[in-house]
Amino acid sequence: MNGDENWLAALTTIAVLALYELAVFVAQRRAPERLARTAHAALRAEWFAAVSAERGTEVLAVQTLRNSLMSATMTASTAVLGLMGTATLAAPSLHASLGEAMSHSTHLTVRLALELVLMALLFASFVSSAMAVRYYNHVSFISAMPVGSDTRARWADAGTNYIRRAGLLYSWGLRQLVLVAPVLASILHPYAGPLTALVVVFVLIGFERVQKS
Repeated sequence: MNGDENWLAALTTIAVLALYELAVFVAQRRAPERLARTAHAALRAEWFAAVSAERGTEVLAVQTLRNSLMSATMTASTAVLGLMGTATLAAPSLHASLGEAMSHSTHLTVRLALELVLMALLFASFVSSAMAVRYYNHVSFISAMPVGSDTRARWADAGTNYIRRAGLLYSWGLRQLVLVAPVLASILHPYAGPLTALVVVFVLIGFERVQKS
């Protein structure tokens, strides 16, 4: 494979993933109830309203949020470990590229470009998951407040917003972690990237559908 074919395969991989995200964004604006990420955001908000209206649910609410917090923590840990490993493997290429930049003969290779995209996805996944942990932590404090108290009522709107944000951020972090697969496949072999991207998009479309009985 020549350099132009490598670039074409890599750009095709990125384009497939970008078009998927764009299509989901448009669908989300038109019919949010049909997509899992927005439907589940509404579900979490309704759950918080339900536990806020029923006395004696404080402990159950905190335990439920603790499970969600641990899931987001695991995603953040996985992303940061992957980021450190990728940065270690990409260090020689980055060092060579910086050396070429100093000599005014910079040449961005396909592999280096994909490694930078890979690190960007992992970093985005880490930040999204870490912020989800932050919001879940805030909601835990609110949910632990006695139901019916003035303090709980004062923080009710904030709790609803925080639980929505936490779920959406966790969803973004997990999805960005999944999108690592096509980029990694493209690094191993350029033509594997587009095929893997199509498979991943097909799987994600299935997850995006709301399953209702």
